[in-house]
Amino acid sequence: MPAGRKKWKRALPIYAMILPGVIYLFINNYLPMFGLVIAFKKIDWNKGILGSDWAGFDNFRYLFASKEALVMTRNTILYNVAFIILGTVAAIAVAILLNEITSKVSSRIYQTLILLPFLISWVIVGYLTYALLNTETGFIDQVILKSLGQEAVVWYQEKKYWPYILVIVNLWKSLGFSMVIYLSSIVGISKEYYEAAKIDGAGKWKQIKSITIPLLRPTIITLFIMNIGRMFYSDFGLFYQIPRNSGALFDVTQTIDTYVYNALMQQGNISLSSAAGFYQSIVGFMLVMTANTIVRKLSEESALF
Repeated sequence: MPAGRKKWKRALPIYAMILPGVIYLFINNYLPMFGLVIAFKKIDWNKGILGSDWAGFDNFRYLFASKEALVMTRNTILYNVAFIILGTVAAIAVAILLNEITSKVSSRIYQTLILLPFLISWVIVGYLTYALLNTETGFIDQVILKSLGQEAVVWYQEKKYWPYILVIVNLWKSLGFSMVIYLSSIVGISKEYYEAAKIDGAGKWKQIKSITIPLLRPTIITLFIMNIGRMFYSDFGLFYQIPRNSGALFDVTQTIDTYVYNALMQQGNISLSSAAGFYQSIVGFMLVMTANTIVRKLSEESALF
């Protein structure tokens, strides 16, 4: 038997093991790409997707001709920039604090502290919506402001507060997951580095500045590149459900995702929705490639690919 054929037969069980994963990847990630054709069609369900008339770039023109185009693009980008910067700083800070605390407590308490941010995240998101901001029964209006002799605020009509509210809510919601990733990286740092630093007289802040943060750089860069790729996406639940889709807040809460959803629900235009999704994907891909190229030029070993 030829050596090449014998080698192929030997590897056959391995190929058989990865086959289900390849099939799932194809069905879940690549097969739906056929739907991109909808972005360039004027869909008529009587004719079907392939039989519908071609619209060319009309759907994209409609998307950007809207007066809300600049507002929703601005909001999507600026919120994501704030989320990335503040989320990274907060997650690293909490991870370092937890690492210092958990080094002195039992494993059971350690597990509780790890789960705590996840629990708080979901509690805060739900509580903020149903208890804090309600004008008639909300904790802020009826307890805090009332005790201070201040008038109640109609939160869902006052847009000036919402950039801060959305940033805080997103920070709490995402802090747990990001913190665990950074904490796992910190735990993996050899203790010998810190012991050597102590011998040289370095305090805690010096150890964090000279050892922890530099060794976290690969993790920070990887998460940064992944977040950059989703710069043109937004958390639909955050921007739609928390502000309750209030029209008075659209100037500060409208993002590309919520705009497309509202346009789809009001007009039933699936082609517009597909065009916006295609636009987001292309821009996201370009941002990932650009960010990775910049990182590769600065530090090749830190690049994602």
